[in-house]
Amino acid sequence: MDPQASGAVSGLSERARDIFRAIVDSYLEHGEPVGSRTLSQRLASPLSAATIRNVMADLEDMGLLSAPHLSAGRLPTELGLRLFVDGLLQVGELGETERREIETRMAGTGRSLEDLLTGTITALSGLSHCAGLVATPRLDHKLKHVELVAAGQGQALAVMVTEDGAVENRLIDAPIGLPVSALIEASNYLNARIRGLTLSEARVRVRQELAARRSELDVLTARLVETGIASWGSPGSNIHGGAEPRALIVRGQARLLDDVTANEDLERIRLLFDDLERKEGVLNLLDLVEGAEGVRIFIGSESKLFSLSGSSVVVSPYRGEGGRIVGAIGVIGPTRINYARIIPMVDYTARLLGRALPAVSGGLAKKDG
Repeated sequence: MDPQASGAVSGLSERARDIFRAIVDSYLEHGEPVGSRTLSQRLASPLSAATIRNVMADLEDMGLLSAPHLSAGRLPTELGLRLFVDGLLQVGELGETERREIETRMAGTGRSLEDLLTGTITALSGLSHCAGLVATPRLDHKLKHVELVAAGQGQALAVMVTEDGAVENRLIDAPIGLPVSALIEASNYLNARIRGLTLSEARVRVRQELAARRSELDVLTARLVETGIASWGSPGSNIHGGAEPRALIVRGQARLLDDVTANEDLERIRLLFDDLERKEGVLNLLDLVEGAEGVRIFIGSESKLFSLSGSSVVVSPYRGEGGRIVGAIGVIGPTRINYARIIPMVDYTARLLGRALPAVSGGLAKKDG
């Protein structure tokens, strides 16, 4: 339990905790405000409607509940949901049936990384009844060799080989009439500096050296070096079986329409779809979990990206070789998602994905242009 949440929960009386938990449980199940008369029938210990109303008023004063207009019932606020998730939610183990279903769906994916990620997130979306999100792995493999070769008028082919044998081919712009000697010089320049470095390390080193020692290269060669190093890792890269580095794969958006009951719900979903279209912002959110040890939950306005749509994100990092965090996977849905069921589901899927990565990373298809 989160220490701050623990302190807030301990400040509630047992009666207040029981009533608050019952309201949140009802909201997560039905999405409707809960009134005192309904609660008096659901609580284990008999309480009068008047007593329950008094407690509900106190919880509302604390910012944990809100009263929608024209309704005598109460709903949990985002603060209330956060308190519930951090301090009162009982998260169990994922059921054996669900484990097998995730494992079976992942086992049926193709051999490329893109197939694995797409199959995994589709399975997670189906089981959670939410939209699934997965950020593809960072390219932090160490580089072995770089070569720039002519590829027609105004273009060159930048070929990068990593120490684990993966190959990336990228077409880059090149000056028309560029001599072959400039391509050779640029390749030699890069190879003398990038071997054994990760892609991000190579970018930093080459850019620093170009800024400090540009006079050692002619203008055309320097431009080639800059264009080549900038192209790797940008959208469209086809290393790792076709998946774009730091791309975002989203599946199951239509599932967000399954439980829409009012016009305001439709507007909320429309806003969420708009948010998901701006995938760069979602990637920034997923980046926040890459230093996390386990599942993280963002509720409503806790994420500026989804503040208008009133959505919750449950996301976990997944690990690659050596236990290093390389990406993130999770789901997004309304704030009344089934947290107790989805949290262990996301956690298990992330761990399963991490175990499956070496199989596709070691068997990447070599691309030859």
